Order: sequence, then structure tokens, then C-alpha cells
Amino acid sequence: MNTEAIRDRLVARQKVLLERANKVERDASHRDAPLSADFAEQATERENDDVLLALGDEWHHELQDIDHALDKLEHGTYGECDTCGESINAARLEAIPTAHQCMMCAD
Repeated sequence: MNTEAIRDRLVARQKVLLERANKVERDASHRDAPLSADFAEQATERENDDVLLALGDEWHHELQDIDHALDKLEHGTYGECDTCGESINAARLEAIPTAHQCMMCAD
């Protein structure tokens, strides 16, 4: 398994997610542009904020998974199931580089 390629892939994804999360946080907090003065428009903007924040939550969870995978790479335990300690199938790790459980434990 090419752990350097996996690390590069994880770090690249981490960078993208951090940039998106920062933009979402800026947009949802209306730092760059205040809410509209129109009440109906404000309601629409708040609905959009809710969607943005939900996406931000998903990205936050993915960032946690990436951090965990990078930590496992650093400690030489990448590819080991967190639950049973057995090896995670290489094809599973290729498809989901943040996988922390083997197929048996994930089910």
C-alpha cells in the first residue's frame, strides 16, 4: 500500500474541506454581506444559512475522519480496524481512505 499517496490524497481533501468550511462560516455569519433589509428575503437567506450549516456539519465529520486517518498513518496503524485490529481490505481503503473499520465490523 502506497501510504505516501494516501497521505497526499487525504491532505488534499482536507485542504478543500477547510476552504469550503471557512467560506460557509463566513457566508452563514454574513461577515462579508449583511442580511437583506427585506423580511421575506431575510427568511430565504436564513433558510440558505441552514443548508450551508448542515453542509458544514458534514464536512466537519469528514475532516475528523481525515484527521483520524492521518493520525493512523503517522503511528503506523493505518489499515488496521479500530474495532477488531484486523487488516482493512486494500480495495476498501482505496475507495474510502478514511475507513477505520473492516467490512465485518462496519456491518
